[in-house]
Amino acid sequence: MEQALAVIDIIGFAFAVLIVELTPGPNMAWLVTLTLSEGRRAGLAAVAGVTAGLAANAAVSVLAASMILETDGPLGRAVSLLAAAMMIWLAWDAWKGSSDISQFERAGRGGRHALAGFVLNLFNPKAALFLVAVMPQFIMGGHPTVTQGLIFGAISVTIATIIHLVLVLGAERARGTLMAEARARVVRRVLAITMLGVAAWFGMKAFG
Repeated sequence: MEQALAVIDIIGFAFAVLIVELTPGPNMAWLVTLTLSEGRRAGLAAVAGVTAGLAANAAVSVLAASMILETDGPLGRAVSLLAAAMMIWLAWDAWKGSSDISQFERAGRGGRHALAGFVLNLFNPKAALFLVAVMPQFIMGGHPTVTQGLIFGAISVTIATIIHLVLVLGAERARGTLMAEARARVVRRVLAITMLGVAAWFGMKAFG
């Protein structure tokens, strides 16, 4: 475990996750809306489902990344470019203000909120692609072991869960602060610019 920790940039990865998770998006909008309409218990149940779904998604993504990246060669540069493209895409998505929560609302009507959160995050391609593409940028050599990947996966899920819990437990204030359109636009665009900076760094790594 100590050896695995010695060659990974936990702070850098946590920062990348944080700026993505702080950007208003479907999970955030759904959790706040659900809490305001059905109460804190419904919101907490949904957080539990989202967390479980993200954790399962991360575990599968880590296994895939460790197999894909176990060999040297041009693949490492390609993954760096993919990570840069991923951050540019997320920045553009944040700048536009895309936060469609219709998929969550449809799922929530047909079953319990925890189950809806779990299923929709288990099969969330954006979360999987982010972890597979971005994680190697913070590992020496760019070839994550399963242990290193699980550490990063745990960090990602923990940060997301903390943010989701804060939103649910303070839903009234969070909606006025983050979800009001005027303020949300400013938050999204500041974070979008930050994501572009991270994307530029990934691009320089690819050609460095």
